[in-house]
Amino acid sequence: MTDLELKRRGLLCVVSGPSGSGKTTLCRRFSEVDSEAVYAVSATTRAPRGEEKNGIDYFFLEREEFEQRATRGEFLEYAEVHGNFYGTLKSEVIAHIEAGRDVLMDIDVQGASLIRNQEDPRIQEAFVDIFILPPSDEELLRRLNFRGTETEEQLALRLENAHEEMRHWARYQYTVVSRDKEADFALFSSIFAGERCRSQRLIPDPQLPGEQPELEL
Repeated sequence: MTDLELKRRGLLCVVSGPSGSGKTTLCRRFSEVDSEAVYAVSATTRAPRGEEKNGIDYFFLEREEFEQRATRGEFLEYAEVHGNFYGTLKSEVIAHIEAGRDVLMDIDVQGASLIRNQEDPRIQEAFVDIFILPPSDEELLRRLNFRGTETEEQLALRLENAHEEMRHWARYQYTVVSRDKEADFALFSSIFAGERCRSQRLIPDPQLPGEQPELEL
């Protein structure tokens, strides 16, 4: 008798948290060690830097093309930052989740809200969001100032921005209070393990006994 394997649709995991929370490190580490997960590649209108490669570090688009795609609704979310557009292409995400791969995105609360409100049922079905909270202001300040290059005024502004972002944690399905890198990663991984086992994400096998519900797409 062969082992039973159920195919599944991928997750779209949106991870938010203030600067210094460790959200980017968690996303990148998980995508590097888990063969079923990928870190989302964003599109941008800025020029490549150094050895950055198109399609690997970013999708580099001309401003006109970016704006045309935005008008056609091709982005899950996008924003203009310091004169350049940044955004996540819907087609890139859907291709992965339909192939059973999980897509990780670290993004601010505004971008997360835009994705949370997407009407596409494929996005709604795949969507999972996690907020990473620092354990204390003292630890957050230590992480923000780990380079020791910022003034007190700059640190105060970053802390104020962090507090504003942290006000939104209760909107997320999961909240992780950061402790240390290994504990955070273990908890982060356990969320994925549970979400991957949810019956609604599995594709029914006609040879499997029991009810075979149809999943709405």
